[in-house]
Amino acid sequence: MSLNTLVAVLVGFGLFVAAIALSTNNYYVFMSGAGAILVLGGTLASTFIGYEYTYVLDGLRGILRAFKIDRRGRSRLNAEVGRVIRWAYLVQKEGIISLDVEAKKTPGWDGGFLRFGVELLTTGYEGEKVQSILGNVIESTYERNMVGAQVLRSMAIAAPAFGMVGTLIGLIIMLDSMGDDPSQIGAGLAVALVTTLYGIMLARLVFAPAATKLQQREEIFRFRNYMIVEGLAMLADHAGPRVIQDHMNSYLDPTIRYDIDRQLKGRPGSKPEGVPAKAKAKPAGAAA
Repeated sequence: MSLNTLVAVLVGFGLFVAAIALSTNNYYVFMSGAGAILVLGGTLASTFIGYEYTYVLDGLRGILRAFKIDRRGRSRLNAEVGRVIRWAYLVQKEGIISLDVEAKKTPGWDGGFLRFGVELLTTGYEGEKVQSILGNVIESTYERNMVGAQVLRSMAIAAPAFGMVGTLIGLIIMLDSMGDDPSQIGAGLAVALVTTLYGIMLARLVFAPAATKLQQREEIFRFRNYMIVEGLAMLADHAGPRVIQDHMNSYLDPTIRYDIDRQLKGRPGSKPEGVPAKAKAKPAGAAA
């Protein structure tokens, strides 16, 4: 579970509860079953009208996904560069066909993107064609994955609107009964405004933040894929490992760039996976 997301949600709603507790003893005035049903029900109804139900369900599941740790985050980018560099050394040693085995070892969390890219290399496509094909895959995947975020943004717009609808209903009822007991106008107005409060809270603390987090994750994933594509295209064109490293590192923040030499120095007596160890110096007088 994403701890920072959970803490942020608890703090957000906690501030709301604390403000109520410090301001009044009449906590029940902020509770309205009818208002909650109207806001939630109206928001869901308008969303199901505007989107196919499968997309709405995907958007609602996106709220739960926002609480999960994303395996596609920024911290993985360094390892992704290292993987491509390892493949570059393997290709230098055994040829491009050696990546056929690597295709079966690629992780499945990326929807098979990396595996498909390796298959293109072993098929024999040139770098430019690899970029073109995988670029289409990246953009179509991004568009599909962004539907859930779009649904949540639509719900963030609809929730305050239905909160206002609830307020208008409450005001109409209150005004209709003014002649009976004018002293109840204040209490009736307070109840009427609760639905607007519900709508704003749902929009600004649930729907909109979840949509933003989903979009951010998808953008990081798209960035990662484009970076991988650059490395695979250079592999297809038989570029050297260090050339690939420098090119892929140009996409990264300096703090997470991959460094072959640093990897070698950080592991005395060994070498990072896939990176050939430096040749040992021959003893003086040894045969050439």
